[in-house]
Amino acid sequence: MEMQQFYYDNKIVKKFIYATLLWGIVGFSVGLLLAFMFLFPNLTDGISWLSFGRLRPLHTNAVIFAFVGNAIFAGVYYSLQRLLKARMASDFLSNFNFWGWQLIIVAAAITLPLGYTTSKEYAELEWPIDIAIALVWVAFGANMIWTILQRRQRHLYVAIWFYLGTFVTVAVLHIFNSLELPVSFMKSYSVYAGVQDALVQWWYGHNAVAFFLTTPFLGLMYYFVPKAANRPVYSYRLSIVHFWSLIFIYIWAGPHHLLYTSLPDWAQNLGVAFSVMLIAPSWGGMINGLLTLRGAWDKVRVDPVLKFMVVAITGYGMATFEGPMLSLKNVNAIAHFSDWIIAHVHVGALAWNGFLTFGMLYWLVPRMFKTKLYSTALANFHFWIGTLGIIMYALPMYVAGFVQASMWKQFNPDGTLTYGNFLETVNEIIPMYWMRAIGGSLFILGAFVMLYNIVKTVRSGSEVTDELAEAAALTKVSKYRTSKEGWHTWLERRPVKLTIYATVAILIGGVVQIIPTLLVKSNIPTITSVQPYTPLELEGRDIYIREGCVGCHSQMVRPFRSEVERYGEFAKAGEFVYDHPFLWGSKRTDLLRVGGKYNDSWHLNHMYDPQSTSPGSIMPSYQWLVRDKLDKSDTEGKMKAMVSLGVPYTEEDIANAQASMEEQGAKIQENLYADPDFATNYEADKKYAQENGQTFIEMKDREIVALIAYLQRLGTDIKIKDVEDQLSAKN
Repeated sequence: MEMQQFYYDNKIVKKFIYATLLWGIVGFSVGLLLAFMFLFPNLTDGISWLSFGRLRPLHTNAVIFAFVGNAIFAGVYYSLQRLLKARMASDFLSNFNFWGWQLIIVAAAITLPLGYTTSKEYAELEWPIDIAIALVWVAFGANMIWTILQRRQRHLYVAIWFYLGTFVTVAVLHIFNSLELPVSFMKSYSVYAGVQDALVQWWYGHNAVAFFLTTPFLGLMYYFVPKAANRPVYSYRLSIVHFWSLIFIYIWAGPHHLLYTSLPDWAQNLGVAFSVMLIAPSWGGMINGLLTLRGAWDKVRVDPVLKFMVVAITGYGMATFEGPMLSLKNVNAIAHFSDWIIAHVHVGALAWNGFLTFGMLYWLVPRMFKTKLYSTALANFHFWIGTLGIIMYALPMYVAGFVQASMWKQFNPDGTLTYGNFLETVNEIIPMYWMRAIGGSLFILGAFVMLYNIVKTVRSGSEVTDELAEAAALTKVSKYRTSKEGWHTWLERRPVKLTIYATVAILIGGVVQIIPTLLVKSNIPTITSVQPYTPLELEGRDIYIREGCVGCHSQMVRPFRSEVERYGEFAKAGEFVYDHPFLWGSKRTDLLRVGGKYNDSWHLNHMYDPQSTSPGSIMPSYQWLVRDKLDKSDTEGKMKAMVSLGVPYTEEDIANAQASMEEQGAKIQENLYADPDFATNYEADKKYAQENGQTFIEMKDREIVALIAYLQRLGTDIKIKDVEDQLSAKN
C-alpha cells in the first residue's frame, strides 16, 4: 500500500493557544472586577463604560466566546487533523477563522462597554457582529467538513461526531435567535416579542451552553483524556448512546429557564420532561470519561494534566445532575432568580470548561514546542489553588441562594412578609460575596501561574513548524453496508449522512416548541388595555437596555404568594406583546410593577446616588444619565421599525414623535421641580453653566427623563379586574 506524506498545520493551533491564554486572563479579570463591585458598588463611579451593567455581558462573552471559543478551535484543529490523517483542507479558511474570531472578540470588547447591546443573554452583540459571527463560523465548519472529505482515515472517531454536532447546531441557534431588524448601524430590535422572544432566546441560551460549552468539550474529552492517560475510551457503545441521545434531548430543555413565567404551560412542561431525561446521557458521558482512566489512577496522582481532567469531568457530572434537578418545578421555585444559579453556572464554567482547557494546554504545549513542561510543581500548585478557588466561589453562592430564597418566602403570622424590604436579603449575603471574591482571586491567581509556566515552557522549546506525517491514501468508500458491519459503523464512514442525521435530531425539538408559540395566537392571549410605548418611553427603554439593567432586574412576577405580595399582580403573557426584545431577566429585584410606585424625583435620586434613597443598596450610580442629553434623532426610525414588527404606531404617532417627547418630558420636568431640593440644585447648575459659557441642557431633554418615563410606565397598562373579565370572556 502506497504511503503518502503530508504536513499537519501546527501554526494555526499555536495561534489559538495564545489567544486562549490571552482572553482567559482578560475574561477572568473582568469577572473578578464584577465580583468586587458587589462589595464596592461605586468602584468605577461615574465611568459609564466601566459600569456593572455594561461590563457583565463583556465578562460572559469574553469567557464563553473568547476563552472557551479559542480553546475549542485549538483543540479541534489539533485533534481533527490527527484523527483524519489529513492537513486542514484550507490554510486560508483556518486563518480566516482565527483572525475573524479575534476581530469579533475585539469588536465585542469595544461595543459592549459603549452600551451597544441587544440585552439577550449570550447574544448581546449587535447585528453587524452577528453577521460576522455567522460568516466565521460557516468558514470553520466548511473547512472541517472539507477536511473530513479528504481524510485518510476511513471511520470518524467519536470526537468528530461531537464537532460536527456542534457546528450545525450552533449555526442554527445563532441564526434564528439573532433575527433582528436593524434601525441603524449599531441598533436593532428582535423580530420576536415578549413570550415568543423569551422562548427563542432560552432555546438559544440553554443550547449555547449545551452546544458551545458542552458538546465540543465532550469531543475534546474523548480525544485528550485517552491521549493523556494512554488508555482507550472505556466504551464505544456508550459513546454512541451518549452522542445521539444528548443532541436529541438537549435541544428541548430550554423552557426550564422560564418555569412559572408567562410562557404557556405545555412548553414549560416539555422543557421539564426533557431536562430530567438529560441526566442519563450526560452521566453516561461522564462515566465513559472517568472509566477511561481505569488502570491509570496511579498516574492521576502525580500527573497534573490528568488531575485537571478528572476534576473537569467530575464538574461536568455535578453540573449535569444539578441542571435536571433545577428544572423540577418545586426546586426551580426556590432556586430561580437567586445566587444558587450563579453557583451552578460557575461549577460548569470553572471546573468543566476551565479545568479541561487547562489540562489540554498543559498536555498540548510541550508537544507543540517539542519540550517538557517547565514546572510540574507549578502546574500542581495551579491545580490545587484553582480547585480551592472553585470551592470558595461556589459554596458561598449556594448558601447565598438558599438564604435569599428562604427570606423572600417567609411570612409573619399576620400574613405580611417577614422581610418586606428587599435590601434585608441583600445585606444578609454580603459575607458570601466576600468569599466569592476571594475564591475568584484564587482562581485567577492559578491562571497567572499557568501563564508563567506556559511562557517558560514555550521559551525552552523550539519554533512551531508544520509537522511531517505519513499515512496510506483512503481507498474508495463503499456506500453500502457489509453483512458484518453495524449500522453506526457504516454511518461513521458516511460523514455527510451523519451530519444530516445530527441536524434532523436537533431540529425536531426546536420545531415542536417554537412554531406553535409563534403561529398559534391562542398561546399568547392579548389584553386590550396594553398599548405601545410612547416615543419617550421607547427611548427610555433603549437606555434601560443600553445600561444592562436587565442583568440585575427582572420584569416577571411569578404566581407565588410571596412575589405577588412583594411586587404586585403576577405577569400575564399579553403584557409583553410590544416588547422587542423581552426583558424578563434572570435575577431579582423585580421592576414589572414599579410604575407609579415612586415619584419622579425618587427615580432621579435613585439613579444619581442609589444609597441616598435605598441605604445599604449595592447598586452603582448612573450619574451620566442625569448629565447627558437624550439623542432623539433616531426616534422616528425606531418607531417605523416597530411598525414593521407589528407594533401599531400610526403615521400620525410617528409624525408627532418629537412633539410627544417634548410634552411628556416637560411634565416630568415639572414634577421634578416640585421637589425643593431638586429645584435649588437645578437652578444652581443652570446659573453655573451660564456664567461659564457652557451649553445648558434642559432637564426634559436629558436621558434620565426618558428612563423615568419608561420606569413609570412599567406594569401600569393592566387593571386586574379588566384582565380577568377579558380572559374569562375568551374562555
